Parts: sequence; structure tokens; C-alpha cells
Amino acid sequence: CVQPSVPPVPNYKLSMSIPEWLQAIQTYMKMLQYNHTGTQFFEIRKTRPLSGLMETAKEMTRESLPIKCLEAVILGIYLTNGQPSVERFPISFKTHFSGNYFHHVVLGIYCNGRYGSLGMSRRSDLMDKPLTYRTLSDLIFEFEDSYKKYLHSVKKVKIGLYVPHEPHSFQPIEWKQLVLNVSKMTRTEVRKELEKFARDMRMKILKPSSAHSPMKERPRGKSLSPRRRQGSPQRRACRRDKS
Repeated sequence: CVQPSVPPVPNYKLSMSIPEWLQAIQTYMKMLQYNHTGTQFFEIRKTRPLSGLMETAKEMTRESLPIKCLEAVILGIYLTNGQPSVERFPISFKTHFSGNYFHHVVLGIYCNGRYGSLGMSRRSDLMDKPLTYRTLSDLIFEFEDSYKKYLHSVKKVKIGLYVPHEPHSFQPIEWKQLVLNVSKMTRTEVRKELEKFARDMRMKILKPSSAHSPMKERPRGKSLSPRRRQGSPQRRACRRDKS
């Protein structure tokens, strides 16, 4: 029988420009294809440390199975790790259509004063965007306009922090440092909030909103010590994440 062809993992070459490199990564993700099966092939727990998520990304390159939006974000981080000039951050959307709510996430990219994105979606205009947007709000409004074509109204936008380029980091990804209830705001208000946030991000003065470090957890978690044997730390972390 014929073995299915495994797409080669893209390698950065010095002759490539950053937009060409990002295009090579996106082309690779498209070759893996969007997962329409209804079964998620890779478990992604958002509370896991970055090092663990990078191991899952390696597994994705080995298995070459179809992926969904969250897996594409993790894979995009993994493949751009060697490029310190490329800043990566998660962008999440909550939309409403025909009585139902939908969630989607892409990997925002900032490089050389321009914004773009990497990702996967059933819709070709709800995933990657070229590195051409002058402001973060221009990029977000582009997604909002794309959603309108499918009669989806964007309710909330969540922006995370820059993901460190250290693949062995025990820091989890900060998924929602800024949460905007865009359905109740004017575009002018949204732009103002996004631009202030983008400026603070570029100056690297934002700190994770969730206190993940053990130093911060210890004083707060005194009441946990008698119960420590019962629930796994992993389950406790998940409960905290829902708050």
C-alpha cells in the first residue's frame, strides 16, 4: 500500500525574508490540513508550561495529522521559536451566529513594526493574515470584517502576551491579558484600548495577569496543603484557570 506523504517541516534559510518564512510555516500547516473529523488528535491544555506544549508541537510534526485552531497556535509558536525578531501572541475570538457561540484562536505576529497572523480555520480568511497591518487594531478589525461575511458577530476579543522564545520555559502562555467586550464598544473605543495595550506590549512592561509562579501561589494556597493528596495539581490548575 502507498504510505501517505508526510509534509517536510519547514527550515529557515538565511536567504528568506520574515514574510517568506511565515508563509512557509503557514503552507506547512495547510498541508497538514484542517481537522474536520470531530476528533481532536492532540490534547492541548492551556495551563501547561510552554515546554510541555512544545513537546506536543514536536509530536504534531512527527504524526502529520490534521489540526484545528488551538493546535495551529502551538505549532506556530514552535516553528517560529528561533526568530527573536518575530513576537508571537494569542488572539481569541468569541462570536455569535444563529443562536450559538463560537470560539476561535489565531497566533498574532508582530515584526518590524507590522502585524499579521498564523493559524488554521475552516474559513480561509479567518486564519493567516499577511504581515502588513500597521496597528494591532487594523489586524483585529480585518478579522471582524471577515467574520461579518459569514454573519458572525464578534462579541469578545482576548489578547495574550508575547510568548517567550525559550522552548524550555516553565511559564504557561498568557492567553487573555486584555479582554474586550467589543459588541458593547465603538470601534474608536476598541482602537484606543488595543493601541494602548500594543504600545505596552512593545515596551514589554506588561506582566501576566494570572499569578502562575509558585512564589505567588504559596501564600495564597495555604488552605490547599491539607487537601494536597486528594486532587492532582493539574486539576487544581484547571479550576484556577476557569476563574
